Amino acid sequence: MPGMGGSLHINLLNQTTVSTFDHRVYTVALLQILAVGLVLFFTAVLSGGLARFNVSPLGESEPAARSVLRYTFGAIWLFDGLLQFQPGMPLGLGSSVLAPAAAGNPSWLVSLVHHAVNLWNLHPIALAAAVAWWQVGLGVVIIVSNGLVGRLAGGVSALWAIIVWVVGNAMGGIFQSTSSILFGWPGATVWYALAGAALALSPDYFGRVFSRVVLRCTAVVLALGALQQLRPSVGFWRGGNANALTTMANSMVASAQPHWLAWLVREGGVIAGSMGGGFNTLVVLWLLVAAGGLWISSRRGWMWPIWTTVAFALVFWVLGQDTAIFGGLATDLNSLPPMAALVLIGSPRLAARAPLRRRLPREVRSQTGAVIASFAASMMVVSGISMVVAPLATAEPTFYLAANGSTTVINAPAPNFSLTDQFGQRVGLTPSGGTWTLLSFLDPVCYTDCPLLAAQMRAVLVGAHSAHLRAIAVAANPKYHSTAEVQHFAQIHGMDSIANFHYLNGTTAQLRQVWNSYGITVYNVPKSVMSVHADYLFLISPTGRIRVVLGDDPGSGTIYQQQSTEQVVLNYLSHFGVI
Repeated sequence: MPGMGGSLHINLLNQTTVSTFDHRVYTVALLQILAVGLVLFFTAVLSGGLARFNVSPLGESEPAARSVLRYTFGAIWLFDGLLQFQPGMPLGLGSSVLAPAAAGNPSWLVSLVHHAVNLWNLHPIALAAAVAWWQVGLGVVIIVSNGLVGRLAGGVSALWAIIVWVVGNAMGGIFQSTSSILFGWPGATVWYALAGAALALSPDYFGRVFSRVVLRCTAVVLALGALQQLRPSVGFWRGGNANALTTMANSMVASAQPHWLAWLVREGGVIAGSMGGGFNTLVVLWLLVAAGGLWISSRRGWMWPIWTTVAFALVFWVLGQDTAIFGGLATDLNSLPPMAALVLIGSPRLAARAPLRRRLPREVRSQTGAVIASFAASMMVVSGISMVVAPLATAEPTFYLAANGSTTVINAPAPNFSLTDQFGQRVGLTPSGGTWTLLSFLDPVCYTDCPLLAAQMRAVLVGAHSAHLRAIAVAANPKYHSTAEVQHFAQIHGMDSIANFHYLNGTTAQLRQVWNSYGITVYNVPKSVMSVHADYLFLISPTGRIRVVLGDDPGSGTIYQQQSTEQVVLNYLSHFGVI
């Protein structure tokens, strides 16, 4: 890894990460789910709950709209959960999905989302597996339960949707000046929360309020969406490639997807750009007409506003959101499909229908539903515990392994040397008094990766809390390695206050001898004061033996990558009894 201008490029499908994720999801989690599911099932048998499940009078007379809502949003949660099993999720969700959504929001929301990103990226395997099984279990419980369990699941789903809306959708872009209903405003999980809240109601109360509330809430969202489209800042009044939809289309079609879909999206962008303001006028009128019709339809029983809204949602789900399910990091269907589903389910026609006919015998529905619900609830229990416990555990080495590959554990002699540190003291490699050494090579005039490497070494020294550990950095620049430059680097990067950190210097010939003995290539390039050099960390025992060699690409310096590397080093120090 060059010492200058490096950046972290992680393959989201890194084989080590994918294998670890698969093991966590399909072996560890499944065994835990099976064990907890059996406990829940036998508890239901012994308590008599198996025979009572799904057969309460209120459940049996469940309004047709509520039954359809359960099946629809249960299936949506299930589908979203299946998307979370995509192998790129552990490494990609935090930095490629959550972090970009925070741009352009107030600082407090950006900070909150970045904390969530940091938390995810410190524990990507555990959290990715937990979220996947959590959403699958949530969806299945909602589908199979028409009674109290289903109402509880509805309330949990509403709460979870709000959490995802805040930290996962950055509140749907409600604070962003360029937000558009065509691109996902006000966030998909707003509709999930509304559906979950409705399912938490008792079936009789649901029947009295659901249709009116859903249609009028959607009418308000569509009217606000129309007002958004009128703002010049959203960019829909422009023509040509400057049109917001044209720009978005060109961006979306770069993702892996079927050719026919890419063609549709691209052509939609071309049409929007060619029509310019005329296209946006059509969108605004469509939204206003649908909003007005929905508001009145709850009293008049009209169906045309329902179909107008559904048509709008389907058209712009393709043209404005590219269906949102391709690319390897999709988390949901985006905002328009759940909005369309809610409007259809809240239609006056469905609200007036009698309860759906139960086709299976009562005992089959009860006992089969109880069995399925037991194991679906187990998914939620296991995943919920995992999500609570993961942040309390040490950081996973996932990003370190993805960036650098596996570490090398060896037992080889460490080439000895003796140089002068930043304080003018002579420091030799071979330690005394049982002290271990963390050795690296840093360019004293580097301002990209080497400061990040130094920060990692400093964090290890602070985190180890051991008098039997020291860190040595050898100057790694053939031209710029004076005592003043070494001292300046240590000072500005907070290393001069660390008593057991030594930044060593010598003549170019002495330094080159040390570089060569450790296989470190160092050279300068034209028009740059910084050197190019290989970055490694060597853990050396008190007897002068190299025990671990770690490749170390600090990349962009993101906090999760630094902490991931630090944790790997600390794990080895613990293994060898240093801490």
